[in-house]
Amino acid sequence: MNQQIIYFPKDGKPTVVANEWQIWDGEHDEGGIPDLEHGFHKVLVPFHWWITHHKNPDVLDRVSKGEIGIWFAADDDILKHEDLIETGKTLWPVIGAHFPIFRDGRSFSTAALLRDRFEWQGEVRAIGDVLIDQLLQGARVGFDAFELRPDQNLNVALKQFDLFSVTTQNSWRVQRSTQEVN
Repeated sequence: MNQQIIYFPKDGKPTVVANEWQIWDGEHDEGGIPDLEHGFHKVLVPFHWWITHHKNPDVLDRVSKGEIGIWFAADDDILKHEDLIETGKTLWPVIGAHFPIFRDGRSFSTAALLRDRFEWQGEVRAIGDVLIDQLLQGARVGFDAFELRPDQNLNVALKQFDLFSVTTQNSWRVQRSTQEVN
C-alpha cells in the first residue's frame, strides 16, 4: 500500500497527495470490516463483500462517517448491480477499479461506465498493478486518482500528464482540440 497517490480532479492539476484509504481484499472475513492498519481510518472493501454486508449495522455506521468506499474487481459485472451502484452514489466517497495485472484493461471500461452511464461524480481510483504508462488513458476514461504500483516513481508519473498539448479524442475530461487544417 502506497502512502501517496496521484490525485487529478477533472478541472484541476495532477498532484501527489496522502493516501487515506486502505484497500481490503475481503479475505479472512469474520462478518465485519477489518481493523485498519497504520493509522488508516478509511477502507475500500471489495464490491462482492459489499453485496452481502451492506445492511450490517457496523458497516452502515462506518459508511455514514465516510469511512467506507468500494472497489470493483476487473471481472465484476457492474451493469448487473445497477441498483446497488445507484444507492452507492449517496454512500461511497471513493470507488476503486482494480487492475490485477497491468495488461488487463477491463478496469478502464469500469471507470468509463461509472462516469458515463452511472454519472458517478465522486472519486474513481485506479488500484492494483497500475503503471505510469496507464495514467493518460486512465485520466481520459474517468479515473481521477491513481494508486501506483510501489516501484513506480511519482515524480516521473506527474510528468506524464504534460506530454501532449493537443487532445485528439473526446474524453471524460475535455472535448478534443480543434485545429484548422490549411
